[in-house]
Amino acid sequence: MPARSLTVVQLLPALNAGGVERSTLEIGAALAAAGHRSIAISAGGRLVEKFVGQGSEHIAVDIGRKSLATLRHIWTLRRLFTEINPDIVHARSRLPAWIGWRALGGLRDARPHFVTTVHGLNSPGRYSAILTRGERVICVSNTLRDYVLRHYPQLDPGRIAVIPRGIDPAEFPRDYCASEAWRAHFLDEFPQLGGGKLLTLPGRGTRLKGHRDAVELLANLRARAIDARLLLLGAREAGREAYIEEVEALARERGVFDRLAITPPRSDVREVYAISDLILQCSTQPESFGRTVVEALSLGRPVLGYAHGGVGELLAELYPRGGVALGDAAELWERAVELLQAPPPVAPLEKYRLADMQASTLRLYADIAARG
Repeated sequence: MPARSLTVVQLLPALNAGGVERSTLEIGAALAAAGHRSIAISAGGRLVEKFVGQGSEHIAVDIGRKSLATLRHIWTLRRLFTEINPDIVHARSRLPAWIGWRALGGLRDARPHFVTTVHGLNSPGRYSAILTRGERVICVSNTLRDYVLRHYPQLDPGRIAVIPRGIDPAEFPRDYCASEAWRAHFLDEFPQLGGGKLLTLPGRGTRLKGHRDAVELLANLRARAIDARLLLLGAREAGREAYIEEVEALARERGVFDRLAITPPRSDVREVYAISDLILQCSTQPESFGRTVVEALSLGRPVLGYAHGGVGELLAELYPRGGVALGDAAELWERAVELLQAPPPVAPLEKYRLADMQASTLRLYADIAARG
């Protein structure tokens, strides 16, 4: 048991899927394992069972719905904070942060410490500024720290803690090999991906992920007699049908539709990465971190992506040959050829590990709580 047991409440819209939700689960698990009390307040979702199963508690309050009716939960949270008496209230999203901030402001007794995390490159303004009001403001990358300081110059840099997201190396072990049975099943499902170099672009079915750039890259490789195939992993989602049809139409126009596969989100990402010759990260807008880059490099797989935002930051540090200028199709093709034919070795991952992120966050909690 720790010298002092803490009670930490995390605030977020829901517990479904995404980086905010994943981080909430990971910190909840670390708190519970260290003997602290871990609570999340959200509208709920499919990850609640897992969160509770790891030793945390969940209280269902819809604090993320953008409606005037949500303001009533200021009093709901105020009552809960009075009952729970947490040491730390950690807000991970803007609207929950506003509700939590207002709730804390009305407490009569000693107020819990308020911590915030900036997970994304949010549009600057008063609404987003709530995430700079934490006693400590966690940013998930140096890119995000610089962005926050540029748009909120009044924020004391000393209040910012850069704690990158992390991955579990045991989940993405170096030189992992997918089983022959899995490979056979996968190629039965996607026969068009067999026989050539496999390029994989993981990401949701949104234009910002750069799927069109990846299709153009595939076409350029084929035009130069390089037998490559492309997997758009996780792009086929409900509500994105028109966009996927657009990507498929481009592939037909460029003559590479027979070398393309587009899948819904899958649970066998590790295996897919392991059989891929090159992982792509072609987001056309900067991202705050770039988890897929770290996952692939942890496995020892080369990564090629646009050198901007959090992805550019990671590539510059961990795999410099994988970074190319945003939108430069010629450089993207040249570097793809290099990485497919003679990729520089990937150094073992010694940073951006889940345990590092968890330990840094718990230390931050302990340091704040020690102030009394």
